[in-house]
Amino acid sequence: MRFARRPAAQRGATLIVALIMLVALAMLSLWSFNAGTMNLRVVGNSQARQEVVAAATAATELTLSTPLFTQDPLAVAAGAIPIDVDGDAQPDYQARLTPAPSCYRVRVLKVNELDPLSEGDRACLGSSRPHNPEVEIPDAAPPAGDSLCADSEWNVRAVVTDQRSHATAAVNQGVAVRSLTTDTASACP
Repeated sequence: MRFARRPAAQRGATLIVALIMLVALAMLSLWSFNAGTMNLRVVGNSQARQEVVAAATAATELTLSTPLFTQDPLAVAAGAIPIDVDGDAQPDYQARLTPAPSCYRVRVLKVNELDPLSEGDRACLGSSRPHNPEVEIPDAAPPAGDSLCADSEWNVRAVVTDQRSHATAAVNQGVAVRSLTTDTASACP
């Protein structure tokens, strides 16, 4: 005689293991989503930071490309400088020169420090040398005394704040400028 065995009662172990695996997969998916979102925020913040630094650098370059900042630094710093980063002819940022460009050192050039053959130095010589380059006085000592030009050193600081991301950057740029002493007399100490 054969005895039929009754199947053992299922105890639900498979169901519990499956639920545990499902919860683990759900947590892994949530962690992966959060990590991806965090990385996207980091990249976005880095891009916003780089854009405001580029805008501040562009503002200092625009300021340095005009001689007006050596003649009237307060007028240059009075208004915002519109900066177009993406090239669509619409300003993306507004840069401010804060504080106004400042001259912190000036040195009047001596006539004997200048090269009369250099086009830029001839304007500094004024009437102390003949303006005819064909007339050379051999073995003549250059005249002594101050020239009409001075070397001045300036600090230009541009600040840009992005209204969307609240990223802020300040760029300081030092520059040496040769200009007429009359231009730097009012702006330099």
